[in-house]
Amino acid sequence: MHRKQILALLIFLFHAVSAQAADQAVSNKQQYHLFHPTPVELMREMSTDRPDKTESPYTVDAGHVQVEMSLIDHAYDHHNPDEPQTRVDTFSYAPANFKIGLLNNADLQVIINPYAHEKTREDGVHSTKEGFGDMQTRLKVNIWGNDGGQTALALMPFIKFPTDRGHFGNDDMEGGIIVPLAVGLAAEWNMGLMAEVDLNKNKSDDNYHREYIHSITFGHAIVGGLSGYVEFFSHISTEEDAKLVATVDAGLTYALTEYIQLDMGINIGATAAADDLNPFCGFSMRY
Repeated sequence: MHRKQILALLIFLFHAVSAQAADQAVSNKQQYHLFHPTPVELMREMSTDRPDKTESPYTVDAGHVQVEMSLIDHAYDHHNPDEPQTRVDTFSYAPANFKIGLLNNADLQVIINPYAHEKTREDGVHSTKEGFGDMQTRLKVNIWGNDGGQTALALMPFIKFPTDRGHFGNDDMEGGIIVPLAVGLAAEWNMGLMAEVDLNKNKSDDNYHREYIHSITFGHAIVGGLSGYVEFFSHISTEEDAKLVATVDAGLTYALTEYIQLDMGINIGATAAADDLNPFCGFSMRY
């Protein structure tokens, strides 16, 4: 053999052994579960479902906990086509998503809104409501790509429980399923896509209707631990007289450490039925 052929063979063997070792490491992770946590050296890079609205297909490693929380979330709505003279300001304090890894490809999530305050101004008359919001539980199951690859897909069925104590909800159980997809693009860009179908109670009777949510987001590193994203989000209900809700969103994330991420952003209403502005800031932490 010529030296170039020998070198090419050695490089091929090196890549083959490396790929086999990586596949073996991923395969070995299937043995871990809630009561037998994934070792720190085998944990995947932290992935969060915030700050954009597009959910991530990646799960929390088995036996580990992740908390994703808004410090404050403000929604301002003035240009409402049904109530043009009404202005609504809503503040949510410390809404959080608590996640725990059940298996290498599955985690359980509990979302709570511990305190919300809404102030409505209409024709000079002010009214307020405040209190604890509804609770939601979700099960995220990664179908592929959790530990490598250019794409990843997950299924996320969820149920909303009527725990509302501030008259923000409808006192009914509701649910649906979310399908998030992540795609690695050229030049280190990444794209997220999400489709969601909800089954919600009608306002006028005891029947249910479907609601459809779609979103697409693009993200890229900026410098160091700082990254940014832009997103388009749409929400349409099949209920009678429902209008399209669409927003254009943007935000920043900063990886303070390997286990702590800070974020901030703003969602801007693109249709009259959407909130005009929704600024927020928060953080995510993994244990």
